[in-house]
Parts: sequence; C-alpha cells; structure tokens
Amino acid sequence: MNWHIVEDLIKKAQRDGQFDHLPGAGKPLPPDEFAHYPENIRMVMRILKNSGHDAEAQFIKEEISDLQHQMKKATRQEKTELEQQYNQKLTKMNQLLSKKGIKTNSSAFKQYQSQIDDKFKWD
Repeated sequence: MNWHIVEDLIKKAQRDGQFDHLPGAGKPLPPDEFAHYPENIRMVMRILKNSGHDAEAQFIKEEISDLQHQMKKATRQEKTELEQQYNQKLTKMNQLLSKKGIKTNSSAFKQYQSQIDDKFKWD
C-alpha cells in the first residue's frame, strides 16, 4: 500500500480543520488499561477485550468449562443440578457479550466460539 496517499489525506484534513473540534481535543489520553502487560502483547489484549474475551468473560468461561468437566463425571441426579448451573452461566455469558454488542444467538457463532475455545484450552 502506498502510505503517501494516506499521509497526504491526513495532512489535507489537518489543513482544512477537520481535526480541530474532536472530542477530548487538547486533553491527555486516558491511562492505558493494559500498561501492566508486556508491550509486545498489549494489542492482543485489546483485541481480545474488544471481541468479548476480557477478564470477566474469561472467568465465566472457566466456570462453564469446570461445570462441563463435572457433568462428565456426575451421576444422573447430579447432572440435573449441574446442567441448571451450566445454563445459568451460559445465560450470564450471553448477557455479558450482548452488553458488549456481540451477537451470540446464531449457530455459526456458537460453532465458531466452540472452535476457538478448543484451540485455546489451557488444560
């Protein structure tokens, strides 16, 4: 890509005053919430957060995973209670992702999410 075209467009916009009245102009940037991470993984953390994989979502996913493992070993009676807990956690996760503007009702999303979860299993 020819970056000179982009640079020229930015300079023209500056000359035309298109950046003069942006929200927060002249104010310092907010502190970087990922500053405590090593510099080489900060962008990854931002991408994960923007896709709904922040610490709260990760905690719920771990709870869901734990419940799945428990259900595999549980008796029929225990499974009923564990399935209720599992469904509650799924509902909580869907609500959390919905608040972030991430659609969770499509079967394609669920299949893709399952594939991602399988790829990034920590255990």
